[in-house]
Amino acid sequence: MTQIEPALSFVPAPVRPRVGFLGVGWIGLNRMNAIVAADAVDVAAVADPVPQMATEAKALAPEAEALSTLDEILDSGVDGVVIATPSALHAEQSIRALDRGVAVFCQKPLGRTEREVTRVIEAARAADRLLAVDMSYRFTEGMCRLRDLVHSGALGRIYAADLVFHNAYGPDKPWFYDPESAGGGCLMDLGVHLVDLALWTLDRESVAHVSGTKLFSGGELLAARPDRVEDYAVATLEFASGTVARVACSWRLQAGCDAVICAGFYGTEGGAALRNVNGSFYDFVAERYRGTAQETLATPPDAWGGRAAVDWATRLAAGEGYDPAVEQLIDVHRIVDQIYGR
Repeated sequence: MTQIEPALSFVPAPVRPRVGFLGVGWIGLNRMNAIVAADAVDVAAVADPVPQMATEAKALAPEAEALSTLDEILDSGVDGVVIATPSALHAEQSIRALDRGVAVFCQKPLGRTEREVTRVIEAARAADRLLAVDMSYRFTEGMCRLRDLVHSGALGRIYAADLVFHNAYGPDKPWFYDPESAGGGCLMDLGVHLVDLALWTLDRESVAHVSGTKLFSGGELLAARPDRVEDYAVATLEFASGTVARVACSWRLQAGCDAVICAGFYGTEGGAALRNVNGSFYDFVAERYRGTAQETLATPPDAWGGRAAVDWATRLAAGEGYDPAVEQLIDVHRIVDQIYGR
């Protein structure tokens, strides 16, 4: 008797999401490189007004189609889009993509105001599409260790925080210095990270009051020059719990090194801080403090720059839709608006 082999059931290979990249300058190309290396999605399209940038992006993903606009990317049938364009365009471009049912990973800021950010998040919620913003410092090893310490209660009740980002240089694109195009100066560029880290680390505690706000441009109070953006900003955030956080950021501050970056949190049982090493923009240590004693939590090297983008791409590939955690950015931009006095 001839033995009949059982039929093998056919299981189709999972379909990988197709992703487009709108804007592949330095940071867009960096995030694209990280996503390509993670190999969770397929790069389907790239678009940039500078031909050289598009050519470099194509070298990373030769199979990608070189296009010119967001609409062309969306028409190509992508499942997600990575947006790295000037700040004034982020909200409108994100909403257009989400309204077409396309997930979005956007450079910060998601919008120039709380209202713009809220509109984008409402569009993501309505479309049930994954929306994430490149709040990259959350993904440093040191910041993750520090947050875990705070949440575990090991530092006791956190009553003070000090967050600083001073950049010895200024942006090299003219639109950064236009209030309409950028939505603000160093606070919108750097300070938004600090406010986000304060809320993220303190588990989105509500801020009851913003005080001590000062904005300077070229050493002059900005109130006297409404046509300019600030190059120095400082404010105090007073949380409903009683915690007080000081936020300070700047462009071109004469601090004796390339950058001064620190996020410190201090409680009744100890403290902890993330700080950059030797003025670096990329290398960080995280330390825990008990009185005058120090314990190292994390040291370089740490390839953290593209982790937020890879996290989004991986979650997109897993089929995730809208994530309510993005709503923290509404709180962040409400505080930023208050610092700006709008």
